[in-house]
Amino acid sequence: MPASTASALDTEQLQTLVGELETLALHLEASDVQGHSACLSRLARLRSLWSTHKDTFPKDLISRLQAVATAIKQTNRINSESSAGVQAKAVLAETFGYSEFRAGQEPLIAGVLSGSDCIGVMPTGAGKSLTYQIPARLLGGTTLVISPLIALMKDQVDALSSVGVPATFLNSSLDAGERANRVRELIAGSYELVYAAPEGIEAWLGDVLTRADIRLVAVDEAHCISQWGHDFRPAYRNLAGLKSRFGGIPVLALTATATRDVIHDIGEQLGMRAPLQVRGSFFRPNLNLHGKAKGPDLKVRDAILALVRERPDESGIVYCQTRKSVESLTTFLERKGIRALPYHAGMDIETRNRVQDSFRRDEVDVVVATVAFGMGIDKPNIRFVIHRDMPRSVESYYQEIGRAGRDGAPSDCFIFYGWSDVKGAEYMMQELDAETADRQKRKVRHMLRLVERDECRHRAIVGHFGETIENCGNSCDRCLGIDRIEEARNRRRTSPRRGVNTGLAPDAEPRFLGLRALRKTLAAERGIPAYLVFNDATLQAMATENPDTVTALAAITGVGPKKLAEYGEAFLQELQQLNNPESPSGSSEERGHDS
Repeated sequence: MPASTASALDTEQLQTLVGELETLALHLEASDVQGHSACLSRLARLRSLWSTHKDTFPKDLISRLQAVATAIKQTNRINSESSAGVQAKAVLAETFGYSEFRAGQEPLIAGVLSGSDCIGVMPTGAGKSLTYQIPARLLGGTTLVISPLIALMKDQVDALSSVGVPATFLNSSLDAGERANRVRELIAGSYELVYAAPEGIEAWLGDVLTRADIRLVAVDEAHCISQWGHDFRPAYRNLAGLKSRFGGIPVLALTATATRDVIHDIGEQLGMRAPLQVRGSFFRPNLNLHGKAKGPDLKVRDAILALVRERPDESGIVYCQTRKSVESLTTFLERKGIRALPYHAGMDIETRNRVQDSFRRDEVDVVVATVAFGMGIDKPNIRFVIHRDMPRSVESYYQEIGRAGRDGAPSDCFIFYGWSDVKGAEYMMQELDAETADRQKRKVRHMLRLVERDECRHRAIVGHFGETIENCGNSCDRCLGIDRIEEARNRRRTSPRRGVNTGLAPDAEPRFLGLRALRKTLAAERGIPAYLVFNDATLQAMATENPDTVTALAAITGVGPKKLAEYGEAFLQELQQLNNPESPSGSSEERGHDS
């Protein structure tokens, strides 16, 4: 409409123009770039006319224009979210080497990227860390990750460094000079992620962070902020002002288990605004759950020995309720030739750190521990978890078995249980106040009822957390109708030691073992844990797919560009040698893996 006619509005032409705009908007799709541009152009013209004819502009057309503008804005938001989703998936593949998101990851990432506060309740091993690591790559600036344990921070930073993501941690393990250097780099914008403990933020780091370009705050183990949670830590309460301190940036809270009360408390304590809540599935079919009732005919420590011996050179945790049990069982396993170490709260911090580091580097196969061990473990290739004694709650049991198979590969979980565990737990509750003791007694008795049920073990567990599934079919002893513990005891009498049970096809298993030996060599040369080269699931995929080109190797889940460049040639050579053992290229030991 020419400017010269604007002084005398032609209502009929104006209505025609608005009608055309409504028609365009009605058929507009998020991916229609040209249509979107045409709508915005026509809307701008109409807004210009309204601004110069506010008194005579028909009121019915104003409401219609407002509706169209809202529709276009919504389409634009969808288009923006779609673009963010494409970018997130690209980072997933190009940085981390995965082609698909796990359940719950994608909606949390989309929510964070749209600027929303989010609460994610996702089980151990569900990939919670990617829900803030991927946004950190896309948001710019620095993402602050609140993490409760020093060892967990180091694991996360090492893993990020192995795929080329600049990250660091700031905690009491650093000397003054190194801490000052990292603070300078943080303020200069050198890191995409920085990990810190809540106590550190409270004591000294808070002022430093205000000088950094913080774009996202991720609170791991967020249930620690709630007095209703099972691991309440008062220092988490002081995180309440972080959102406002950094100008209202999005906050992402993550936890493995949380009731409705805990979720509500997390949102309130962190000052969240209408947080998006995403609850992942608690069903982990890669965990094979088996149990056996204690009784006079069962020597638990002999059964544990049989289970461990069937898994030579594999990483596992054996949980006990008391320090005395930890010490005695460790001594027993060591005498039987098992590389085992104890871990409990009665040991000094330096000794505990040494045990944890030895476990990370595969220098020891089995850690026998109380519940003090595990929260800071980010080791993805733990292949078995054994409970010598029954945990005191379903929540504790679920978290502890969740430390197995974090890489998605098949892993075994065994539990021994009985009324003696209930009585032992209740004895240790004597010093609690009456209300707390009563609540804990109900939990431990419910735990016994759950493991004694004849129904599918996975179905019983996820049902406790409010999820309904069909029977797992082949991931627990109830569904399979077998007694793996008794089978192991019987085999021990005739054949004390078996090879590694990978669950792979016969032709793939030798390749997996050869690749695992190569991984161990490469990790030792670099002084890093073996899983930072490739995890077991990725090695199993290599052994099964048997790639013979760089392109084929790059298509394996878990092989990102950085790892492909660093390790690809060595693994392709190893596969070639494993497939052609008579090849003159020599064994992996002879070649020395100089690549």
